[in-house]
Amino acid sequence: MVCAIVRDWLTMLTERSITVIDLMALLVIAAGTVQASVTAVPALFGRSSDARRRALWLRYAHTLVAGLTLQLAADIIETATTESWAAVGKIGAIAVIRTFLNYFLERDLTDVHEREQTVSR
Repeated sequence: MVCAIVRDWLTMLTERSITVIDLMALLVIAAGTVQASVTAVPALFGRSSDARRRALWLRYAHTLVAGLTLQLAADIIETATTESWAAVGKIGAIAVIRTFLNYFLERDLTDVHEREQTVSR
C-alpha cells in the first residue's frame, strides 16, 4: 500500500519535472532563435564583419547546446518511469540523436574558440 502511494507520487513528480524541463528547453531555444533571427537580419543585409557573424553563430550554438542538454536531462528522467521496452528504445534513440547533435555543436564551438585564440596571439 505505502509502496504504491510512493510510486504514484514519484511518477507524478517525475512527469511534472519532465514537463518543466522540456518547457525550459523550449524557452531557451525559442528565445535564442528569436535573438539570432533579429540579430541576423541586419548582419546578412548590411555590412557585417566575419567576426560579428561568427559571434552571432557562437551565441546561437551555445543556446542550442543548452536546450539540447535540458532535453537530454528530461529524456534521462523519463526513462525512470517508462515501463515498455518500445518506449525505452524510442527515448534512447532520441537521446542518442540529441547527444550526437550536442557533441558536434560542442566540438565546433571548441574549434572556433581555439582558432580565435590562435589568431589573437
